[in-house]
Amino acid sequence: LLFLWSITVSIFGIGGLLGSSGSRYLTVKFGKKKCLLCNNVLMIVAASIMGCSKISQSFEMILIGRFMCGVSAGLCVPLHHQYVGEISPKKLRGFANSTSSFFWSLGKAMGQISGQRELLGSQSLWPLLMASCGLPALVQLLTLPFFPESPPYLLMHKGDQEGCKKAIRQLWGEGQHQAEIDDIMKEKATMKNTKILSVLELVKEPAFRWQLYMIVILTATIQLCGINAV
Repeated sequence: LLFLWSITVSIFGIGGLLGSSGSRYLTVKFGKKKCLLCNNVLMIVAASIMGCSKISQSFEMILIGRFMCGVSAGLCVPLHHQYVGEISPKKLRGFANSTSSFFWSLGKAMGQISGQRELLGSQSLWPLLMASCGLPALVQLLTLPFFPESPPYLLMHKGDQEGCKKAIRQLWGEGQHQAEIDDIMKEKATMKNTKILSVLELVKEPAFRWQLYMIVILTATIQLCGINAV
């Protein structure tokens, strides 16, 4: 039982690693909006599997659902930050990106509170608690189709300048947005001369060695500071 419990908890992180590793390839190939929509479907399926695990008397469904949730979360974190930042006007971009972290923390806090035995953490309601992660995914699945694709993606990866202008007008309203389009074009020109490193190449690159050390130390410190125990 202890082994199964440990696997159930840790398999979320394994799924997250796989999901985040494939996020770049999927966003370039399919676009951020399509990836987010498909990711919502994945999360809803995972929530449904976990919600039905007690009725089916199958702990394997919890394992599968947790793994799928991890993949979905791994995809969602970089995707969400990128999409929110790219559809926001320049003067609100920093604020929009910070809201992602705020709601990420708020969601974790709400999950901890909902998991109390007095609320959804009881013996009869815990399947409902595990299925609750599908609710925000359903909300986004219903609302996201009304939003356009990311303007930088349309211009940089698809070469659709008219589609980019239309998306900008839909997001930011009518007006002169040529300066923003010029910025995207400059970024596109810069990317042509910049080599995209793989994870292995990044680890081997001496120029990024100290930055990599700092990130690893900070991340390890967060895990060892006692927050998980709290």
